[in-house]
Amino acid sequence: MTWVYDPLPIGAPAIAARTERTRAVAVWLWSLAGLVFLMVVVGGATRLTESGLSITQWKPLTGAIPPLSAADWQAEFENYKQIPQYSAVFPDMDLSGFKFIFFFEWTHRLLGRLIGLATVLPLVIFWIRGALKPALKLKLLGVLALGGLQGFVGWWMVKSGLSGRIEVAQERLAIHLLLASALFAALVWLASSLSQRTRARAPRALRLTANIFVLAVLAQIGLGALVAGLRAGRAYNTWPLMEGRLIPPLDQLTLLSPLWRNFLDNLLTVQFQHRMVAYAVLAFALAQAAAAWRALGPGAANARATALAILVAAQASIGIATLVLAAPLWAALLHQAFAMIVLGMAVVNAQALSDQR
Repeated sequence: MTWVYDPLPIGAPAIAARTERTRAVAVWLWSLAGLVFLMVVVGGATRLTESGLSITQWKPLTGAIPPLSAADWQAEFENYKQIPQYSAVFPDMDLSGFKFIFFFEWTHRLLGRLIGLATVLPLVIFWIRGALKPALKLKLLGVLALGGLQGFVGWWMVKSGLSGRIEVAQERLAIHLLLASALFAALVWLASSLSQRTRARAPRALRLTANIFVLAVLAQIGLGALVAGLRAGRAYNTWPLMEGRLIPPLDQLTLLSPLWRNFLDNLLTVQFQHRMVAYAVLAFALAQAAAAWRALGPGAANARATALAILVAAQASIGIATLVLAAPLWAALLHQAFAMIVLGMAVVNAQALSDQR
């Protein structure tokens, strides 16, 4: 099939055709956001099952095909045996166990490839058919570039765990998750901007704080990645106290030298900062809901802010449960998935307030 530029008709049919094409682009963007959400969850499962280092090579094209023969499987297993994680974490693993962790990582990478195809092919079609406004074209090219960068950063993260350590570097894991979260946020923003909902005029301060709140949620997601990377959720499993204190001793929080290392490598500090920022984000969400009520009264904007505060409170509760239970797989995955839901709602809220058509 050959696609050609299809100019819009004139008059009422033009409006209908434009609306239909806008709706199609919005569905595509929401679908991409859903795929990125799924990839984040699968990535979390990959990390929690120690599967991320099972594929020791990066083959962007041929890697889409898993081993098909017994010899191929054995070769992959032998490659895995060469890295420190095998002897330190899985010294008794057999080929069956290796296949289990291999398929987690393979599925994660396959989703990345599918997202790439689901981005490029519709983008080309919509572009050729004239369904995209010039400003949206530039933004979508930015999304495409961000997705490509995410793939490179993913391999850069994996490489950190192939020698000299038994897991990926937690700071690289945080960057990897933050890029995925930024990609998700960008897609949700663009999809939301194409909706036809009624938009109440909001004060500038409310629009500004809604955007700052999105950044606060992203920061908290990054801090959560540091906790996951260090397995810090399996330590200090009491709440609201840590080792019997609300605020741990300063000498323990600053145990490592130089000082900045504590914010990345000190289990106590990493978990403590994640807790404190969670409280701040919850307070921020409640204050934002109250401000929306005072400024706008009943309506969609107030409902969004209230829903966002409820989601943040639910996420905080899930986080506490995950901590107290010492981060079982199901709870940790729920916590990560809900973080993306909070981010998505925060972006929808900020976008709706920023667009004053």
